[in-house]
Amino acid sequence: MALRDLIPWNNGSRDLSLHRNEPNPFLALHREMNRLFDDALRSFDIAPFSSQAMGWPSVEVNETEKEVKVIAELPGLEEKDVNVELRDGMLTISGEKKSETEDKERRFSERYYGRFERSVPVDDVDQDNVGASFKNGVLTVTLPKLPTAQQKVKRIAINGK
Repeated sequence: MALRDLIPWNNGSRDLSLHRNEPNPFLALHREMNRLFDDALRSFDIAPFSSQAMGWPSVEVNETEKEVKVIAELPGLEEKDVNVELRDGMLTISGEKKSETEDKERRFSERYYGRFERSVPVDDVDQDNVGASFKNGVLTVTLPKLPTAQQKVKRIAINGK
């Protein structure tokens, strides 16, 4: 056996599948892996590589007999960057951040753009008395409940056996 028989690229009888009009196995593997990841992310009802996928911003919901309080952490944002809306029993917190940095001395420029939106379902709240405050990157929305909603709550006794 000659040494040239051991070198696959010099032997015309050993063509790669790419030359025989067959699909490239590495490309097929790449496509299949992408499809698997897309299917996995779709099953969680999130879009891949988006702000919703990351669950941002973090939102905490506290409910008492008299009110619902929604607290959202929005570090790096200012009050003018945030929009709060209450429509059809849905509290929506949205906004966007645009940032540009340019340093001509070092010859670089950086741009960042991000948009977010989080929605929280709320029922039986007094829309006329909803209040919001923004301090140090923390948004607090207070939604007082209607008197009828406060009367709908019924405590149920737990019987231990």
